[in-house]
Amino acid sequence: MAADEANATAARATPIAPLPDHRDVNMPWWQELWRRHAHITTPLRARGLPCNIEFGLSAYIVRVSLPDDSYLIISPPQEPSSERPPGDPEGWIATREHPDDQTLFEVLYDSAPSDAPGARRRPEARHGGSAQSLIEAIDHRLAQLGLLPHPVLPHVHPPQLTPPPPPQDVPGTPDRRPAYVYGDALRELTDRLNGAESHADAAALLHQILEPTDGLLAQLGEFFEAAGEKAKEAKEDDGFDLSYDLADALAEIRSLGEVLHVAEDRMRAFTSLAPAPRLPSTPACAPSLPPRAPRSAPPRHTR
Repeated sequence: MAADEANATAARATPIAPLPDHRDVNMPWWQELWRRHAHITTPLRARGLPCNIEFGLSAYIVRVSLPDDSYLIISPPQEPSSERPPGDPEGWIATREHPDDQTLFEVLYDSAPSDAPGARRRPEARHGGSAQSLIEAIDHRLAQLGLLPHPVLPHVHPPQLTPPPPPQDVPGTPDRRPAYVYGDALRELTDRLNGAESHADAAALLHQILEPTDGLLAQLGEFFEAAGEKAKEAKEDDGFDLSYDLADALAEIRSLGEVLHVAEDRMRAFTSLAPAPRLPSTPACAPSLPPRAPRSAPPRHTR
């Protein structure tokens, strides 16, 4: 309990880096670009690194300010330019640069594919457009350089969940292990949210769900993606059909994460935890999710 209180206090003491301060921030087109890059900017801002979206040579890039006046440029392939939508390239390139000291230039990460004959592939090329691998590489290098303002955020660590008691009699579990341990863990997280004493504590729990690389929602997307690949291994028409259904679920989950990427910030900004008025139990219409560019998938087999 004391550790939980210390984590909540530390989380309030290390706020997320602010949004950029320029007139485009209020423009719908820029807000859409920011939303599409939230899985890159949010974890970096949580580490205290200010981010901005700018236009590079042929595509939009993320510019990250570092404490020594150098900066990172995180971009999709620029020459030739990526044909994929902003925020979802086939690979990422991250470089460190300095406006006055060219000797500081270095390539931190490069997972962009290359068709050039004889081109040497970097080890990270196998990760393609993975944001998680990109953030981990940036974390590692900036920590080496001493340029990571908040190397570890206390509220990033998952709460210590009490293992659910074993069921008395659950079919299919002769060793009496819990049948739905993951659902029980999430149920306890929900109970903690219901009993949160401050909005900062509630925001820390939201972080467990919405963190764009390691959060539950992101990992749920990875789960459905893996399930789709497993279905295709059947080499049957129904296997491919199931993989399409799972790919649709994956797209919905990722789109939901994009819609809710600022929910944690908004929750933490509240100053009181007044109970919300209870509304009549009438069916509510779920808001439609924004359109998302279709993911590439193997061609459907004709029956």
